[in-house]
Amino acid sequence: MSFYEKLQALNIELPAVATPAAAYVMYAQTGNTVFLSGHIAKKDGAPWVGQLGKNISTEEGKLAARAVAIDLIATLQAACGGDLNRVKRIVKLMSLVNSTPDFTEQHLVTNGASELIGEIFGEQGKHARSAFGVAQIPLGACVEIEMIVEIA
Repeated sequence: MSFYEKLQALNIELPAVATPAAAYVMYAQTGNTVFLSGHIAKKDGAPWVGQLGKNISTEEGKLAARAVAIDLIATLQAACGGDLNRVKRIVKLMSLVNSTPDFTEQHLVTNGASELIGEIFGEQGKHARSAFGVAQIPLGACVEIEMIVEIA
């Protein structure tokens, strides 16, 4: 099954690529490596605001991370010239989870993105990862994730 067939089977329609909110680009490529800028969680087109351990549960945070992964895949498609079949390997995700000092499930929140990427990209989607708890994320978003990808 192709990446596109997997997206269709999961009823995922890739959104339009987001525009930068500050002085950066959504992705940069050097050689066969694409670095995708951090994407914040959005719900109904607006920042998904909240803090894990305060007013967002781990399960809701996991859904937010999954939503970020969908946006990252849309940006990746643009970086691949519109063809996700150029993806050779998802190399790494770095996740920032807006959380209280005593919240310790950042890794579980980030699974929302990692699991979806694994479902879509299979073996090519197995990646290294870091998940951090942070005091705040731009616009008050609950999760921000960046991604590094090798393409053909």
